[in-house]
Amino acid sequence: MNYFNYKNDELYCEEVPVEKIAQEVGTPFYLYSNRTLTRHFDVFSGAFAAVPHLICFAVKANSNISILKIYAKRGGGADIVSGGELYRALKAGIDPSRIVYSGVGKRDDEIDFALKTGILLFNIESLQELEVINERAGRLGLKAGIGIRINPDINPKTHPHISTGLKENKFGIDVASSVRAYRYAQEMKHIDIKGLSCHIGSQITEISPFREAVQKLSEIVGLLKRDGIEIRYLDFGGGLGIPYDDEEPPPPSEYAEAIIGAAGDIACTFIFEPGRVLAGNGGILVTRVLYTKKNQGKNFLVVDAGMNDLLRPSLYGAFHRFQPVRLTPKEEITADVVGPICESGDFFARGRRMPSLARGDLLAVMSAGAYGFSMSSNYNSRPRIPEVLVCDESWHLIRERESYEDLVRGESIPGCLEKV
Repeated sequence: MNYFNYKNDELYCEEVPVEKIAQEVGTPFYLYSNRTLTRHFDVFSGAFAAVPHLICFAVKANSNISILKIYAKRGGGADIVSGGELYRALKAGIDPSRIVYSGVGKRDDEIDFALKTGILLFNIESLQELEVINERAGRLGLKAGIGIRINPDINPKTHPHISTGLKENKFGIDVASSVRAYRYAQEMKHIDIKGLSCHIGSQITEISPFREAVQKLSEIVGLLKRDGIEIRYLDFGGGLGIPYDDEEPPPPSEYAEAIIGAAGDIACTFIFEPGRVLAGNGGILVTRVLYTKKNQGKNFLVVDAGMNDLLRPSLYGAFHRFQPVRLTPKEEITADVVGPICESGDFFARGRRMPSLARGDLLAVMSAGAYGFSMSSNYNSRPRIPEVLVCDESWHLIRERESYEDLVRGESIPGCLEKV
């Protein structure tokens, strides 16, 4: 459920007309619903009420500090993959003891930042990383909480670019080597073994890959226990999908039932790292039609948002539904919806049946709350666009539109180029 609905044929976000915001901030812009984001967190967390658990929002999905604050207020933590994401999480008020640090390429300075901050644990992706974290913790006179991320070689049945649990993927340590890795960690003076981690991919719409991953984790927990290694946190990652088109992902209640059932009687705190399932349908991209054109009978709608604002369709061939901001009787056409970027890959849809919009009409690109702004760029020297949050009857600019001056901030021309 989300709170983007029509009232008298006009699209609203909660109690605010989308067109009213567009008139104030211009287009394109991202628009988020506080009610939707809050509800999705509560439903997901509530599904695991029967077990000790920690919901660590995947900051990569949407890193705006106002969005992170919504989850911090509800007791949520953060799943981070960089020092910048750690900084954002702390600025949003997320308790460091609720932060887990994943990712295959943690730099020394990022590791030091996390150690000094006192995060819950690092999800270790390689033996060399384990050695580096032990060494960095020793230099600081600290102990690093860790879990080892296993790669279970499970097909999550999702897009290849967002599959992370197959043996050909760069993530984690294979199951056969994981127990040896824990024994190695047990010998290290500055390592505190806390958890075991697994993340198999994103936008997963079936239960079976999750169930299979949990069963593998449970087996490893048993093996470690026989070695005297107690696992206190079991991190199941994220990956539960949302309906962009006609997908039918399981609801959080069914997902929770499968996870809890497969985990059996393991006495651990469960960690989850949801991103898309919490934020995806909580945001939209609002764009305006600049031009309509035909090339040899083919229709194009040229809008003012581009692939630099929402990369998913170009990168993954991802589907996003469109909704006109005003519903008026219009004939349907088949059209490509494209942006201003100087690339043939700059599109939001190809061959889509949709209303025949006109220059100046507003269009909402739905399910854009995750991996939208967070993947945006300044390609073609386009300023990044604003983000707006609606809370009931009020709306708030939570990121300003960048200016042309912002594009060159930090750049300089050296003296050697000023010489004639």
